[in-house]
Amino acid sequence: MTVNLPSLSDEELARESQGGSLTAFEELVRRFENRVHAFLLQCCRNSTDARELTQETFVRAFQALNQFDARQSFAPWLFTIARRKSIDHFRARRRFSEQSPIEETDSNDPAALLEQQDEAQHVWDTARSTLPPVQYQALWLYYVEEMNVAQVATALGKTQTHIKVMLLRARHVLSKKLGPEHRRPSPPPIAAPQTATAKGGYL
Repeated sequence: MTVNLPSLSDEELARESQGGSLTAFEELVRRFENRVHAFLLQCCRNSTDARELTQETFVRAFQALNQFDARQSFAPWLFTIARRKSIDHFRARRRFSEQSPIEETDSNDPAALLEQQDEAQHVWDTARSTLPPVQYQALWLYYVEEMNVAQVATALGKTQTHIKVMLLRARHVLSKKLGPEHRRPSPPPIAAPQTATAKGGYL
């Protein structure tokens, strides 16, 4: 019997993939590629690196599929892999920068300019520059990816209590930094190459 893959849940697709279905995994990639890319772009701030890390994330996910418990939610598991890839990327860059001269960043880079479009982007830029990376990632997963606290905790390797406190602190810091007129921003527009499909919420 032919399985209607688009009608399956993420977890059901993961189970089909574990059974050897490449088409099921391709459907998972189709569903999550833009979302993972958007998350990694916010982490590394470089379109080329984000695309490469997105590919690496899905390669690693395919290799580790047998470790996924299909009774759990697939999204936090996948974003855990993406976050680890971003951490490995920064560690590698740090080692390289210790050995090589640091090149100047081109402030006229089109990708950078595309990400400075409106007030919402200003809020997220402020969040990125003000908050520790893990707090920023928690906000992104909670508001843009619309994960619940438990899922964010899984993706970031923290307890749910830690995530709740982290979100409260992040909102407090941003409220003081931005002022009352910016206390309920919408998520930022996502820059090219592809637009994320996840719906955002409010801070």
